[in-house]
Amino acid sequence: MSYVPFIAASAAAAAAARAAEEEEDMAKYSREDMDGWEFKIVRTYTPRFRDYATVQSICQEEARSGWELVEKFDDYRLRFKRRVERRSNDHLQQIDPYRTQLGFSNAKAVLLAVGITVVALGVTIFVMLTAH
Repeated sequence: MSYVPFIAASAAAAAAARAAEEEEDMAKYSREDMDGWEFKIVRTYTPRFRDYATVQSICQEEARSGWELVEKFDDYRLRFKRRVERRSNDHLQQIDPYRTQLGFSNAKAVLLAVGITVVALGVTIFVMLTAH
């Protein structure tokens, strides 16, 4: 039995845990920073935020719900903030104002990687068995 899918899933979980810990370290707020504000981090599994036009587009979408870009962590994560009073208009928005994931989630990406690995192993075994 191959352990490759389990290793891939374990590696992805460890990477997600490291990213969460890094975000906690990078997003330290004082009581004054938090007063009247809420924060969120929008993530993507692929490096979508490498492209300036994409970042601008996401910022425009988020601005409709009152979110302001605080910082770009890297090509995978953007941090936003907004005044809590803006929540009253959430029901009017076309997108989820609390979305934190764009595109594939880590879980979907892991499932895709596991699926591809299983298919590749199946094809390899089939070729090996039919070659003899």
